[in-house]
Amino acid sequence: MAHPARAAGGRDTHEGQTRAAIVQLLVEHGPITAPEIGEQLGLSAAGVRRHLDALIDAGEAEAAAPPRRQGRGRGRPARRFQLTAVGRARLGHSYDDLATAAMRHLREIGGEAAIEDFARRRVQSILSGVDPAGQDVETVAEEIADSFSESGFAASTRRVGTGVQICQHHCPVSHVAEQFPELCEAEEEAFVEILGTHVQRLATIANGDAFCTTHVPILPAKEPPSS
Repeated sequence: MAHPARAAGGRDTHEGQTRAAIVQLLVEHGPITAPEIGEQLGLSAAGVRRHLDALIDAGEAEAAAPPRRQGRGRGRPARRFQLTAVGRARLGHSYDDLATAAMRHLREIGGEAAIEDFARRRVQSILSGVDPAGQDVETVAEEIADSFSESGFAASTRRVGTGVQICQHHCPVSHVAEQFPELCEAEEEAFVEILGTHVQRLATIANGDAFCTTHVPILPAKEPPSS
């Protein structure tokens, strides 16, 4: 017979692992519905609701604003859930205070130019493996997202209308970027340089949004001149 304390400890560990898996889905795929979470993790509807309720009560998750209705479909759209700023902070922002202090010191000794140079070098390091030569814009955007994911940003792309959006669902330096927007600006400049087209930053985690979103237009291919 299992010892009661030992059994309780096992349940707590399993519960913690399940909740961590749900948080990871909210990071990488949020806003996401409860049925989608249950399908990916093999959880019952009641189990998903219990964990989501606990995260919402702790202020770590919230129901996302419903999308604008398109057309007149029947029924109410399923609620989607996403992490809050509190939830993202719980993921861990290692050495935030140290990084912020170092950036302030860099500004004191080198001015704004030193901050901007550091931000550019940081993004160049993240994207050093992306080679746009001979590739279409959408493929390059996917490579950019992959490079950011490898650096902890949980990035992805999605096709939207006549463009593609690069979404960063997590930002390990968001607390620093709140005080040093040069970090975000350098990312946008790097996107323009690599993609060879203008881009539009729609949202950033540093400004309190659920994730960073950059829209990249895809221009229609030019038709060859008629003979």
